[in-house]
Amino acid sequence: MTEPLLRERTLGQILDETVEKWPDQEAVVYVDREYRQTWREFSEVVDRLAKGLMALGVKKGEKVGIWATNVPYWVALQFATAKIGAVLLTVNTYYRSHELSYLLKQSDCENLFLIDGFRDVDYLGTLYELAPELRNQERGHLKAANYPHLKRILFLGLEKHRGMYSIPEIMALAAMTTDEEYKARQAELSPHDVVNMQYTSGTTGFPKGVQLTHYNIGNNGFWIGEHQKFTHKDRLCLPVPLFHCFGCVLGVMAAVTHGVTMVLLEGFDPLLVMASVDQERCTAVYGVPTMFISMLEHKLFKRFDFSSLRTGIMAGSPCPVEFMKRAINEMNMREITICYGLTEGSPVMTQTRVGDSLRQMTETVGRAMPCIEVRVVDPETNREMPRGQVGEVCCRGYNVMKGYYKNPEATAKAIDEDGWLHSGDLGVMDEEGYLSITGRLKDMIIRGGENVYPREIEEFLYTMDGILDVQVVGVPSRKYGEEVGAFIITREGVTMEPEDVKDFCRGKIARYKIPKYIAFLESYPMTASGKIQKYKLRELAGRMFPEAMNQPGA
Repeated sequence: MTEPLLRERTLGQILDETVEKWPDQEAVVYVDREYRQTWREFSEVVDRLAKGLMALGVKKGEKVGIWATNVPYWVALQFATAKIGAVLLTVNTYYRSHELSYLLKQSDCENLFLIDGFRDVDYLGTLYELAPELRNQERGHLKAANYPHLKRILFLGLEKHRGMYSIPEIMALAAMTTDEEYKARQAELSPHDVVNMQYTSGTTGFPKGVQLTHYNIGNNGFWIGEHQKFTHKDRLCLPVPLFHCFGCVLGVMAAVTHGVTMVLLEGFDPLLVMASVDQERCTAVYGVPTMFISMLEHKLFKRFDFSSLRTGIMAGSPCPVEFMKRAINEMNMREITICYGLTEGSPVMTQTRVGDSLRQMTETVGRAMPCIEVRVVDPETNREMPRGQVGEVCCRGYNVMKGYYKNPEATAKAIDEDGWLHSGDLGVMDEEGYLSITGRLKDMIIRGGENVYPREIEEFLYTMDGILDVQVVGVPSRKYGEEVGAFIITREGVTMEPEDVKDFCRGKIARYKIPKYIAFLESYPMTASGKIQKYKLRELAGRMFPEAMNQPGA
């Protein structure tokens, strides 16, 4: 390979190189609405969006939030913001008012794109409720009492809404920005500028804004694609959420760095994924294990042709070996790869490679990516553990985040003085450098690939009248890996039912965070020093709610 292992490029420069190489090849496809763009057409939309945002006054370094499913213009906005030096702030589509309000305040977000809603969440209604000033103030000049930094609300679609600019209006404003101004803005940018910010609970505390640079995600995406042997002839079916690193880095950046056609789905639907793979002759498909399971066990699975498939990624949570083997054999994904990492690591630190053994593909999460050091350390002493012994997984390299936004204390806890990013996961490395994840150092819950931090839910439930104390733990689940369980001690004289707690949560926190299993206790198991023994609560949950493991739909 003549290119250096790491490339100093902004996302805009990466896109421009791809457009120059393959201008007339398809870049973006939506099967369900016959939406197709070549790389040249996609690039033109990116430039018009970018110029329109500049005309509205979006400056370098401003955050541009995006609260939307994988709709058309999502990926274009990822590159439009990058080209003008703005920071794309991705918002979890499952967020409700409580979580969105926290994110807008903590991030100092200046701009927010949104769609009308998702499932039972009315995004527009939520914004008008949080910022009622939006209904009667001049567009682009919002002054919201609760969000002093917020200036502009923009609609990621064609429709017009009070107080918001629509996509066609933003595109029309592009004429107000000259080519010279646009080029001058791009000339100001460095690959080491922050380009993406994602909120994650990580391993400690409330959600924190992970700041990622062009250099972080551009290089990580490139190597993720290299390990799948991507070329411009590949077609990637992408049903995973773009607001996650899985979508916008493992998916979009791996594709754009290699000229791969992106076959996007607005949301996951097993039938639509299978139809997209079949119709578009996709060579790769991504998903968390539950997505692959729902396809493999679908009653219409055998009606679809998967012969075009070759590779893809299964990630987000541990995959049952039996389903990995079925993906290889029944979906023809003989070169499927597994990735492991965390948002703070841009995100991938290890990946299996094409040509790895079945054992390595099914029982490990691969080996270190190029230019990234991965080691397993003793959590107490920080010394590297011998091969074959369990310790905390850490990494160091170009992929480590710039830091948590406005949170130097949390940054210092995550990245030690020698530059090692601590994952909070426990793992073991074999003699060949292949890593297996064995558990978690902290008590974070992973539900179907979504990180759920118990303390965040506990703090929220403390605001419910009648609750004296609450402890949230993971309940083993056959379908999701883990479900959220809550053990509650009520105040004296208070009678409460599990459904009361769920009703309190609905509409205020994301659906996946709402405890599925709820039990009421008189006291918690304690250590001699008075610390609550959460591991005993997890054991109790396993005994109290065995249906979680016994029912496929649990």
